[in-house]
Amino acid sequence: MEPGPRQLHTEIISWFTANGRDLPWRKAECTPWGIFVSEIMLQQTPVVRVLPVWEQWMERWPDPAALAAEPSGEAVRAWGRLGYPRRALRLHAAATAMTADFNGRVPDTHAELLTLPGVGSYTAAAVASFAFGRRETVVDTNIRRVHARALTGSALPAPALNAAEMRLAVSLLPEDAAASVAWNASVMELGALVCTARSPKCGTCPVVNHCAWVAAGKPPPDYVPRGQAWAGTDRQVRGAVMAVLRHASAPVPRAALLGPVDLLPAAAPEAGSEPAPPEAAALAQLHAINAPVEQLERALAGLLADRLAEETGSGVQLPG
Repeated sequence: MEPGPRQLHTEIISWFTANGRDLPWRKAECTPWGIFVSEIMLQQTPVVRVLPVWEQWMERWPDPAALAAEPSGEAVRAWGRLGYPRRALRLHAAATAMTADFNGRVPDTHAELLTLPGVGSYTAAAVASFAFGRRETVVDTNIRRVHARALTGSALPAPALNAAEMRLAVSLLPEDAAASVAWNASVMELGALVCTARSPKCGTCPVVNHCAWVAAGKPPPDYVPRGQAWAGTDRQVRGAVMAVLRHASAPVPRAALLGPVDLLPAAAPEAGSEPAPPEAAALAQLHAINAPVEQLERALAGLLADRLAEETGSGVQLPG
């Protein structure tokens, strides 16, 4: 028998209370800014990679004004290897807007959050819900997958969020604000830990006896998700160029980025010899890719266009 929303709420929230991960942005003492930063960092990036970077950011920039006071390039440098570094620029721009327009605080409504640079509907809903306890419909990939399997019997949600999925999510949201926050967090965690895309742990699922997908015999998905290639792609080359700029303490000559330059010292440099610049190892890794010059030029041009880098008379560097 198909469960009603209240039964789903009770069973999934109870599971989350007992099994949810102890994450710093879930603690009562975490500030709205800490939750905002976590939501940006967690987009397309697993928790295990986000945790150390989030902790470093919160120690260095405990509030929006602290981040806004530094150049955007420092945000990009501190982003490290989280990937999609434009998110670092968006965080910096959002912090600047909070400082200028909201007295240095994170706005507490969905509508106000949407006015921040780079904040879309999902992020606005998640921050309003998790940071301020507001009743908002939060729909990420994990939540969509749980809804698809448990309620519609599909192995995977549609390739892109559609109106039918949003209507289903809205219909499932508890009326009580506190319960809605717990529901959002619980379903998201269930999708992340149990109802995973590739190897769902149905034996430990709190609603396996109600799952439409399990009842249907776990039919395969009607499409094959495409994995993102990495080796040899422009994304790999962009990431390698960014690694050089993050490590550099001074502008890097364009020629050094576009062609192998011998900046690495011998294994044991002679006494009195000049040490290699801090970006030398990253340059060696960049050129070990053996990317053609036109791909290196394309990657550099893209970084400059995205304002993840800037070029001066001295070379290329992170934005000031």
